[in-house]
Amino acid sequence: MKAQELLQQAQKTCKQRGARLTNAREQVFMLMAENEQAIGAYDLLEKLQAVDPGAKPATVYRALDFLSKQGFVHKIESINAFVLCHHFSDCSHPVQLLICDTCGHVEEIQSGHLDLAMRAMADASGFTINHQIVEAHGTCQTCQ
Repeated sequence: MKAQELLQQAQKTCKQRGARLTNAREQVFMLMAENEQAIGAYDLLEKLQAVDPGAKPATVYRALDFLSKQGFVHKIESINAFVLCHHFSDCSHPVQLLICDTCGHVEEIQSGHLDLAMRAMADASGFTINHQIVEAHGTCQTCQ
């Protein structure tokens, strides 16, 4: 999906949820949508400052926090970066990411089997999973 179509989908989702997609949040969203790979907050800030020279780190972090809570982006803890999610309608879905250590490509996959296995193991331990992100590092098909 193109960046503008993704933005329209995000706007529609926010309207349905009663959430406010401010100008700064839209700008950060568009930068994420135009970026093919995961991107760090300070790289986003640099791109945002090209459009809005007054942008500060807090602007980006607040926007990323909102976008993350809405399920529009996922934080990749292992590389301290963010990637756009294309499953807006299900912001509570389990997240599984394949991260190429060579080129940085991130692919989001969905395996119901992995989710069920994790939940079964958690249940057996008396643990309740509220949010799940599984990160797998390796080499993508292009880089092999």
